[in-house]
Amino acid sequence: MMMQNEERLFQCSYPRPIHGILGKSSMLVVLGEDHKRLRNLALALVTSTKLKPSYLGDIEKIALRIVGSWHGNSNDKGKVNVIAFCEEARKFAFSVIVKQVLGLSPEEPVTAMILEDFLAFMKGLISFPLYIPGTPYAKAVQARERISRTVKGIIEERRNAGSSKKVDFLDVLLSSNELSDEEKVSFVLDSLLGGYETTSLLISMVVYFLGKSAQDLELVKREHEDIRSKKGKEEFLCSEDYKKMEYTQHVINEALRCGNIVKFVHRKALKDVRYKEYLIPSGWKVLPVFSAVHLNPSLHGNAQQFQPCRWEGANQGTSKKFTPFGGGPRLCPGSELAKVEAAFFLHHLVLNFR
Repeated sequence: MMMQNEERLFQCSYPRPIHGILGKSSMLVVLGEDHKRLRNLALALVTSTKLKPSYLGDIEKIALRIVGSWHGNSNDKGKVNVIAFCEEARKFAFSVIVKQVLGLSPEEPVTAMILEDFLAFMKGLISFPLYIPGTPYAKAVQARERISRTVKGIIEERRNAGSSKKVDFLDVLLSSNELSDEEKVSFVLDSLLGGYETTSLLISMVVYFLGKSAQDLELVKREHEDIRSKKGKEEFLCSEDYKKMEYTQHVINEALRCGNIVKFVHRKALKDVRYKEYLIPSGWKVLPVFSAVHLNPSLHGNAQQFQPCRWEGANQGTSKKFTPFGGGPRLCPGSELAKVEAAFFLHHLVLNFR
């Protein structure tokens, strides 16, 4: 009910300190027509990007680079080094989103600089809002300012360079006359935030749950072996291959249901709202808790169990019982990109490692 009645009965209402870090033009905090305008641009960019061969190729190259770095991962004494998988998933997600949004490769010095500031930004995003030098909150605000300056420099450089044959995310963004320069910088930061945190958590959760279910892992592996058997030795995956990853999609959906990337969102009642026997007074804050829906046994049989097969033949992807990326006008516009990246990464993971 709350997701579908945005701006009618409820309104997005994040705590004020979040605005200080994200910026007043962030799509996560703006309201009404401003939000609609930014989201429409995001949807247009995602739609034009989603199954582009260049985008899919970039994902696969980065996945191969990350997975390939684990081979022979031992020190000079022959002892195998431990790999923190969630950190590797973050490296992958950040490399993909920076390449996609800013056209930067992982090897460029400016990429490392953005990552360092971005990590400080993420650390302070959900922290005690005390702006005193040295606190995570203060460091996050300062990191955002540095990232903004870096992004402005990249935008200015691209603008001065003029048009190129390769039209990418940044070219489309720069060609938009609907956004101010400040909104464009904020839009890039929102894209980095969404593409980094959501995707890396999703990949980590998929691997976590598959590690506990040998049967589902075997089914995923067979699916990807079948896809790979029909391709040349070093031939890249394409959009048609992604469409064949049906069981992989069931696994991703179930990992989203069980893992709950987004636990809850912030809303405020715009008027007195009566729901069943409850009265929500105007102005009260409301926190819709997604995990309460996803783990509700009356909505999902054996709700505490990881069972990808529950998605077979079911059209629950857009159901009210399943809202891993929010819902209504604030449904995450990049949700499908996160799934594509997770599926491609999983392809090379299951074919090369147990």
